[in-house]
Amino acid sequence: QVQLVESGGGLVQPGGSLRLSCAASGSIFSITAMGWYRQAPGKQRELVARITSGGSTDYADSVKGRFTIARDNAKNTGYLHMNSLKPEDTAVYYCNARALTMDYRYLEPWGQGTLVTVSS
Repeated sequence: QVQLVESGGGLVQPGGSLRLSCAASGSIFSITAMGWYRQAPGKQRELVARITSGGSTDYADSVKGRFTIARDNAKNTGYLHMNSLKPEDTAVYYCNARALTMDYRYLEPWGQGTLVTVSS
């Protein structure tokens, strides 16, 4: 099994910054890709950003230039640096990963989510 635990959410004023973390644990051989998704009230879950094991990144248009996804492969941890936050960034943010386990199975677990609220 592989577990993901997010942290770093909270209340921030418009224009502020937050850093989310996603720590993977369990029977992990490697994490091939990590992604951040978000779900605002009444809306569908959407991709925010993703990063491959090689460091290639992809961002939603709405966050390009403001958010940066990163990962520490040695720690099996991913990060989402969020700058210039807007009220429309308010959502529950979820981490997702594609993990290769020690017994060579691919799993794609989700974290429990962390709430980000952007409000004055």
